[in-house]
Amino acid sequence: MIHEDHHHTHTDSAAHEDDSHDLASGNSGWKMRWPLLAGSAVLAVMLVLEFGFGYLPPFPIGLCVYGTAYLLSGYNVLYIAWRKAKRFDFFNEFFLMSSATIGAFAIGSYSEGVAVMVFYSIGEWFQDAAVDRAKRSIKALLDIRPEVVTIIENGVGRPMDPNLVDIGTVIEVKPGEKVALDGTLLSEKSSFNAAALTGESKPDTKRKGETVYAGMINLNTVSEIKVAAKFRDSKLSRILELVQDATARKSKTQLFINRFARIYTPVVFALAVAVFALPYFFVAQYSFYDWFYRALVFLVISCPCGLVVSIPLGYFGGIGLASRHGILFKGANFLDVISEIDTVVMDKTGTLTEGVFEVDRVRPDGITERELLGIACAVERKSTHPIAAAIVSYAQKIGVSTFEIGNIKEIPGKGLEAEIDGKQVVVGNLKLMQDAQIGLPEGWETQAKTVVIVAVDRRYKGYITISDKIKPDAIETIRELHRMKIETVMLSGDKKSVVDSVARELSIDSAFADLLPEDKVRNVRQLKTLGKKLAFVGDGLNDAPVVALADVGIAMGGLGSDATIETADVVIQDDRPSRIVTAIKVGRLTKRIVWQNIAMALLVKIVVLALGAGGIATLWEAVVADVGVALLAILNAVRLQRIKMS
Repeated sequence: MIHEDHHHTHTDSAAHEDDSHDLASGNSGWKMRWPLLAGSAVLAVMLVLEFGFGYLPPFPIGLCVYGTAYLLSGYNVLYIAWRKAKRFDFFNEFFLMSSATIGAFAIGSYSEGVAVMVFYSIGEWFQDAAVDRAKRSIKALLDIRPEVVTIIENGVGRPMDPNLVDIGTVIEVKPGEKVALDGTLLSEKSSFNAAALTGESKPDTKRKGETVYAGMINLNTVSEIKVAAKFRDSKLSRILELVQDATARKSKTQLFINRFARIYTPVVFALAVAVFALPYFFVAQYSFYDWFYRALVFLVISCPCGLVVSIPLGYFGGIGLASRHGILFKGANFLDVISEIDTVVMDKTGTLTEGVFEVDRVRPDGITERELLGIACAVERKSTHPIAAAIVSYAQKIGVSTFEIGNIKEIPGKGLEAEIDGKQVVVGNLKLMQDAQIGLPEGWETQAKTVVIVAVDRRYKGYITISDKIKPDAIETIRELHRMKIETVMLSGDKKSVVDSVARELSIDSAFADLLPEDKVRNVRQLKTLGKKLAFVGDGLNDAPVVALADVGIAMGGLGSDATIETADVVIQDDRPSRIVTAIKVGRLTKRIVWQNIAMALLVKIVVLALGAGGIATLWEAVVADVGVALLAILNAVRLQRIKMS
């Protein structure tokens, strides 16, 4: 029953602060709640006397008793209506309720006037509780930021504000404590609970040199961590920003209902006046009391509160439900859009496959294996690509000596060129070799693994195969998407034989290989011209343009690049493909519940409005219908917070 600004804080000026917040805070603490309870108790006693014993107090006593109950239960509503009226804002539910109840007092319907205010305020009380519950899972994230961190100086620990800790500082985290800053583990091994970041509660064991993120909870041994990022730049801080922003970004449905309420409220005011005034000219036995009473019923039932509260509440619930499963929606609008998706386009590496590469085989031609690895390692160590890191790691592990290089040049999506001892070296994929017109042995097209080819002075010198495992839940993800009648497409920069092999294993509808970043953009644009409503899922820096172009951009947040995460509309924190299915299900469920509430509220209001205008419904029926439909809509929206997703 609270207007939409009840849930958002305005920051432009004190004059435009959220009036509705007064009502919310009034219903949240005992000191401000007791007047409502007292007013309700007085009303209950008077109703027992009136309907149980037939006692009606005489005029001055009845007005005083009912007036006291009215002021106790309705003070906050009247106060907000007055504040809004001072700004010439008359078309809101607070002014509407105040007008209807004061009107009831004016014609002597004291008990009904108090009842309307009591039930309305009790409805507000329940709504505040529901909104608080909906936000609880989101607010819980805000409470996981440690306020103090222990830094180690000269072997001694001392407390410090995490905001003041510099990169390179060593911090100590005891068992049960939260990690305050992103960093590298210096201890040999530690286990952490990463549920706050990923939604996955099982322990995550980290070894020396691995990255530990702020928000993780240390489970067993005292751990030392070398800080790698400022507090404001940590993964946790970025997540909290995303969640806070998400609750402020409204969906199209919310915006529509807000616009609808702004038009609807003045219209029903005008209709209420018409219900009261027009019969004077057309009805022979016109009764002021009768038609004024009908207008009051009309005002009470026309309050749009069930809509403007239950709808944002539904979206809060959807965002909270998703966040509990390690999925961050950057706004309620994306819950709507993802519910309409009919095509999911995915990158291969890091999205459907682990993205953790290992050297599988080394096949030299005319040089030794160690020479081939030395050349490849010398060039690839200048690249940040995961495949390059795998080659460098393998070469260092077996102790291969590398070469000094010069004039290095990276060709996006293909590989690198450089000079070693005055000789031109090319290291990359098949497409790069074709561009450089380097002759290759036959059979490359059938190789079902990622291949890095090495050529020196335009002569082929061998290749290195790289293995990358398909993620455990990728097959079930594709199967579930197909059950949901969603088409699946895979776009990859890898060669055709590798891409086709993965596509066959996963039963993906269509797959495209040998794609540069601009080719991926072209493919997505082409799908959109066919009228597809599509989501793109990726993790690499080169996926950022496609993520931005899709109707819904989804980033794998664990291994994903910062650029892709920033560009994306939805972030999957634990990199599990099955979360794509969960995100779509949450979106569809949220939209279904929101529209159920809209249909239910409008249907009940139309029926009771017609009954009220016809003189059949009383103020009692009006307030029960108004509060009842709002509470039903709230309970329906709260269901979202109890649902268990697979």
